[in-house]
Amino acid sequence: MADYPTSFDKEDLLKCARGELFGEGNAQLPAPPMLMMDRITEVSGDGGEHGKGHIVAEFDITPDLWFFDCHFPGNPIMPGCLGLDGLWQLTGFNLGWRGWLGRGMAVGVDEVRLKGMVRPDRKMLTYKIDFTKALQTRRLTMGVANGIVEADGEVIYEVKGLRVALSQS
Repeated sequence: MADYPTSFDKEDLLKCARGELFGEGNAQLPAPPMLMMDRITEVSGDGGEHGKGHIVAEFDITPDLWFFDCHFPGNPIMPGCLGLDGLWQLTGFNLGWRGWLGRGMAVGVDEVRLKGMVRPDRKMLTYKIDFTKALQTRRLTMGVANGIVEADGEVIYEVKGLRVALSQS
């Protein structure tokens, strides 16, 4: 593992978005407003249910978030794809945190279950990702994980087979 801390605040996440955390050309988070978390509270390369790594992050929900005005006018709901993207963002972050090189890209997900909604009255999302595989070979660097998104402690999204790869080309 690389020598990075196991938790990150918003300024750390913004450094990652600017390419300053893992280095130019390596795993990078998107900049706001597409950055879908405010802090990472836990990250490991050998924790979680399968001993292959995990990551936990939080996103503060406020009524003035950009997507509530447009999705949908008069019936504001956070798009489910943004919660899924947050899970992909964090999966790629974990690979960069391990010290693995390359730019991150979402390459798939096997199963997505949306069980609830994020409305402006929610306070916080918690992302929990548990790796089932994390591999690095000469030709392939990839993480495969399962994850959940909780809104104020209630599980609202469940995903299986979330896949992110790093590419040096």
